[in-house]
Amino acid sequence: MDVVSDAISAVRIGRPSSNRVRASGSWCTRLAPYDGAGFHIVLEGSCWLLPDGGAPVALGVGDAVLLPHGAGHVLADSAVDAEAVARAVPFEDWPGEGHPSTAPADARAPLHVLCGKYRLDHSRVHPLMAELPQVVHLPHRVGRHPELRAAIDLLAGELDDRLPGACVAVSSLLDLLLVYMIRAWMSESTAGAWPAVLGDPVVAAALRALHTDPAAPWSNDRLASEAGVSRPTLARRFTALVGRPPMAYLTWWRLTRAATLLRDTTDPLAAVAAKVGYGTPYAFSHAFSREFGTTPGRYRESRQGDRAHGTA
Repeated sequence: MDVVSDAISAVRIGRPSSNRVRASGSWCTRLAPYDGAGFHIVLEGSCWLLPDGGAPVALGVGDAVLLPHGAGHVLADSAVDAEAVARAVPFEDWPGEGHPSTAPADARAPLHVLCGKYRLDHSRVHPLMAELPQVVHLPHRVGRHPELRAAIDLLAGELDDRLPGACVAVSSLLDLLLVYMIRAWMSESTAGAWPAVLGDPVVAAALRALHTDPAAPWSNDRLASEAGVSRPTLARRFTALVGRPPMAYLTWWRLTRAATLLRDTTDPLAAVAAKVGYGTPYAFSHAFSREFGTTPGRYRESRQGDRAHGTA
């Protein structure tokens, strides 16, 4: 797979969930911090998002916002003050179809917003995911991010029509939405390191090779040949942008991939070792224990136990 796909797959667990909220009048609701990622898409009307410790964000029709680290936040009909934030109604206590207060409707346009969340395993996060800001705001602009706009339109249609197969379609579209939101952020970010990493043709080629076949017998010379540069050039550019030498990154990614396989599959240790490039279960177990501070078997037991209890 490619780097972005692998970065998402390494942390994604379970199925995403979503619900539509309709609100009118004067309202203010709080969403508690979440061990995953949350998102909102405004389908009608407008509102404000007030992240804990962050600046308020005005949201209009077609805007999408991703909270990749599950930050607590408030949604409100206006940029309310601290006193109103303190009185915000917990999201789970909204009555009926999402009307967050009993105040009479006023001149403000009704709000229709799609809210949702992804379960993420934060125990082993790829640096691309780690550097996402607390709030990724993707305002609707004509002609920008057509894939994201198309996914939003398709998702809104599935929610409205409840056609045969809608449950599968909605879940798949939510997964696609996450990819497109991260892709959109990368195309616009001027502060993150990883957009620059993947924008460098040499480093991107090397990463693509490593992620396509992490179990291959890679060496610095072979990887440099794959990237079309000399070994010193690859080492210099890769280390400067990624933050670690190519082979160190490969070791880290192999063990991160192994952790995902241990969490998500019942493959025997020998099979996991082979899939990530270790010749014997012993060599794999030694490397894994050095990196994680526990054996592969104990790691599997703890992570699958966490998943069963919904705490991962």
